[in-house]
Amino acid sequence: MTSKTFNDFTKQLSATSLQVLDKTISKSQYIPIDLSIHNSELLQYDVSSSTSLEIYINSHIKKHKATVAYGGYLETRNIYNRSIHFNKQNKDTERNIHLGLDLWLAEHSPIFAPLEGTIHSFKNNTNYGDYGPTIILKHHINKVTFYTLYGHLSEASLINLYVGKKINKREQIATLGDASVNGDYPPHLHFQIIKDIEGYYGDYPGVCNQNNLEFYKQNCPDPNNFLKL
Repeated sequence: MTSKTFNDFTKQLSATSLQVLDKTISKSQYIPIDLSIHNSELLQYDVSSSTSLEIYINSHIKKHKATVAYGGYLETRNIYNRSIHFNKQNKDTERNIHLGLDLWLAEHSPIFAPLEGTIHSFKNNTNYGDYGPTIILKHHINKVTFYTLYGHLSEASLINLYVGKKINKREQIATLGDASVNGDYPPHLHFQIIKDIEGYYGDYPGVCNQNNLEFYKQNCPDPNNFLKL
């Protein structure tokens, strides 16, 4: 399957939203948020601080009388500058382009599988600014194999997991972690679709540099193809 065909496949897999959050949260309770370098409002906040960033995100949610703030696919962000995990390289290869979709909401919120699958892998990615506890599901639907990644979870989410464990559609798979375990971010889910897992286990790049952007755009299509927010 070509990358273009896979992107179309993710768009057409379901005519309705495939949900990863509590189904009682209506679409009217989701509000877009811009955390890119182009958002001048962020200049008033220290985005290297999870506390300061959380104040901005929570105020945005409250202002719009929402429950969830979402966005970030292919967004160029400054919030990764604080971590050498993303910036060991020189400036030309700085990783600052976000490849998943973030859903910002309260810690301990439940996370659900949008589709049936199995546990491909799981790991606590403990680098500063990394995913923290992470689960990857493997899906095989309509003869197509692909993966979904769930990052910034609680440590308890990794208990009693094993590779190959069957997961049903809409089954709860995790809860969100807080800044003390999730890589030092305000509570949120990083949700990502992956065509080729490239041998990764419990991890996959969620941020890339400009040099590799075209590959990752093809390998990781917009998660909103599933969520339809």
